[in-house]
Amino acid sequence: MYSVSFALDYVFLLHTLLLCLLGASVLVQLWYMFYYFLPLAFHKDPVVENPAGLPPLSILVCAHNEVENLQELLPLLLQQEYPQPFEIILIDDRSWDGTSVLVKEYQMEYPNLKLVQVKKTPEYMSPKKYALFLGIKAAENEHLLFTDADCRPASTAWAQGMAGGFLGNNDIVLGVSPYIQIYGFLNRLISYETFLTAMQYLSFAKRGQAYMGVGRNLGYTKATFFRNKGFASHIRSLGGDDDLFVQEAAQHSAVQIVIDQGAQTNSTPENRWRDWWRQKRRHLAAGRQYQQKNKFRLGLFVLSNVLFYVISPVLLSMQYQLLWVGLIIGGRYAALYGTYLPVARRLQIPLPWWLLPLLELGYYLNYIGIGISVLTTKKVRWK
Repeated sequence: MYSVSFALDYVFLLHTLLLCLLGASVLVQLWYMFYYFLPLAFHKDPVVENPAGLPPLSILVCAHNEVENLQELLPLLLQQEYPQPFEIILIDDRSWDGTSVLVKEYQMEYPNLKLVQVKKTPEYMSPKKYALFLGIKAAENEHLLFTDADCRPASTAWAQGMAGGFLGNNDIVLGVSPYIQIYGFLNRLISYETFLTAMQYLSFAKRGQAYMGVGRNLGYTKATFFRNKGFASHIRSLGGDDDLFVQEAAQHSAVQIVIDQGAQTNSTPENRWRDWWRQKRRHLAAGRQYQQKNKFRLGLFVLSNVLFYVISPVLLSMQYQLLWVGLIIGGRYAALYGTYLPVARRLQIPLPWWLLPLLELGYYLNYIGIGISVLTTKKVRWK
């Protein structure tokens, strides 16, 4: 009789503890949703009342054997409707696929297209960071805009929209770069991961806590770059030319976000799990160099979600106080839908409501797996 009573007391105590942990994890998520994420749904980009007041612009693209992508990208960049002088700097990073030949052909018609060639990368430097450094040095203009060779501007007003973020003496402009929608669960998962990442770095920046941007759609000034000593603090790391740089530079710079669809860039996602896995490993490896305050903010959000998905099925299987368990779980999903869907609509990133719980669960399972992989292996490959 005593053993049965003890067992019941133990189960009750365990259930109470798990219920409190579940409630705490949901409260943490509600804080992120309503304090950080939801205001993004109502964000308005800077209004460019006088386009003539926009600054001259240098658009930089770093390419390593990307001739096929450049055949599509260069015309889109050269056709940008920008009211001020602008140049396009193509940095040919040790390519052997005819990239320089293609650029030189375009130069015959477009004098604002500049070619910077990298023959060899110093052993102690990241290839992309070295290439970007040479491109920035060659830029004639103070205001710089960056994208990747596999990206496509969403409109001919892309440059104007992003440059509008510099108005008001801003130093850094964070843009959005969703992936093109194609069939398959992997694409859905990549799109969700892109949405969640964008929602985090944009909403944090909106609260004055910028910690990253994406090199597919990013702007900053030359003065900001050199004031931060370029990529010096992480020059050996393969990744980080966007997130680690923004994390450091944002501490003493004015940051603006630009999210209108016309100011976005789009790119084709990885179509194989192993390629996407390698890409995410590279990004998480760079995340190890985040400042402690940024690690804490991001880690707390991830931990609260992981706890939710671990504890919820355990409590449901215990078949006790199901009303409270159901209210906590149901309230969390109501807040999730009430936050994520409006933000996704504002960012123009498709987010199917019927798949949201599955995508979220899949994301955190992959996050844990990739995180373990990064912690247990040191080698991170570039493409």
